[in-house]
Amino acid sequence: MPDYASIETTLASIAASSQTIELLRDLHKKALDEPPYVSTDGPASTALDKFVALDPDKCAYVYLLLRSMKARFVVEAGTSFGVSTIYLALAVSQNAGSQPGKVIATENEPTKAVKARKYWSQAGDDIEKFIELREGDLRETLKTDLPEQVDFLLLDIWTPLALPTLKLVKPRMKPGATVVADNTEAAKAGYKDLMAYLEDTANGFKLTTLPYSGGLLVAVYLGN
Repeated sequence: MPDYASIETTLASIAASSQTIELLRDLHKKALDEPPYVSTDGPASTALDKFVALDPDKCAYVYLLLRSMKARFVVEAGTSFGVSTIYLALAVSQNAGSQPGKVIATENEPTKAVKARKYWSQAGDDIEKFIELREGDLRETLKTDLPEQVDFLLLDIWTPLALPTLKLVKPRMKPGATVVADNTEAAKAGYKDLMAYLEDTANGFKLTTLPYSGGLLVAVYLGN
């Protein structure tokens, strides 16, 4: 039985327009109605017919974390249908005010990118204008034109891409920048290389895993 109550708890934790709230409610219901699927288990092509999205409670956590950090420059690796991107852009828009801010979203599957753009448009211009979608292999699309400083990186992708993504973004991370990776317990074997890198103190991170469904890794960059 889908946990629809978790959707309402999540939506109560964010500051958003009624238009955005209704959209997120609908999108979360679509995701919860899908059979359970760990999005990091395989390449995106194995889930083209699945409405994969970050769990509602994780979305709430990420939104509140970004608000507390006053994060304005975010990279999302693995946008899928763009649900979590709405939370990221909502937080960035509220943090930025009249200052610059951006969420760089990445998606390799054109069909998902089209739907994500549609949902962002429905969320409203005050959210959509903060999102830059880079389509294609993120190992190429994130090589250039990153913000001077990146405050936050969300990893919700096929696990072999997690560490290469972090290594592309890390040179732009300032001390205090945060990395969140989804399903690090459910897909522990796939995240082995990422975990080894983060646990090596020479790389400048401290980390913990929060007890959300499947595990949610949080790592803070202290500099090196």
